Amino acid sequence: MRNLTNTALAALCVISVSCHKDENITDNTSDTVPDVYQKIYGASDLYIDGDYVVIRSTGLPDHKSPYYLGTEWADMYAAYDGGNPDWMQNPNTIAEYSYTFKIPLNPTENTSHPATPLGPIGVSLNGVPFFNQYAGGGDPLTFEVNSFDQYNGHPQMQGAYHYHWEPLWLTENKGEDALLGFLLDGFPVYGPEENGVTITDADLDAYHGHFAATADYPDGIYHYHITAEDPYINGAGYYGFPGTVSY
Repeated sequence: MRNLTNTALAALCVISVSCHKDENITDNTSDTVPDVYQKIYGASDLYIDGDYVVIRSTGLPDHKSPYYLGTEWADMYAAYDGGNPDWMQNPNTIAEYSYTFKIPLNPTENTSHPATPLGPIGVSLNGVPFFNQYAGGGDPLTFEVNSFDQYNGHPQMQGAYHYHWEPLWLTENKGEDALLGFLLDGFPVYGPEENGVTITDADLDAYHGHFAATADYPDGIYHYHITAEDPYINGAGYYGFPGTVSY
């Protein structure tokens, strides 16, 4: 199964995201960006625009993948060496995008908790988008997981590489309790551990998060956790007010 058909991608542009450059963005110097956002090392540009943090990225993973085969980045190719005996490579290859994520600088709860769309719902530290817990057409990930590479990512039909599950490259290099990125509503996403304890869905609310202190937010903040259980990154909707993403 594939994530998105061309029809679905077009629908996303109308319903969920902006598929054109935001002409109202004014470039500002990145030294005004809070330190926590400087951890997004995959950003090609990072700055404040009013009440938003703007994060631009190519979406190209900084780790090797079987999905780099036959691309201009073929030196990043590596055969699958993960632990899934049912692994089967999908026919897609990784493509470069021009993502612009515009997320609230000071996120707040949205009592309507809008559902996450198909397509990008946030950005990870290496600039790769997070997707939600569904495959194309809103189907479960039951079969699609078998196409995830050794770092739990894969490209959809148009070549957009993304993570639905724990981005193993990041947790292996940053830690199981590390900040892994942000969703479009501005709330941070953390790994599958907290204070040395593995987080399960039972520890989280309907949106797959909770309020607690973290190393980056010692006074506490609502944040999401990645878990090994469905819905993996986000649950019944955004906790806050989502910003926009264009590509």
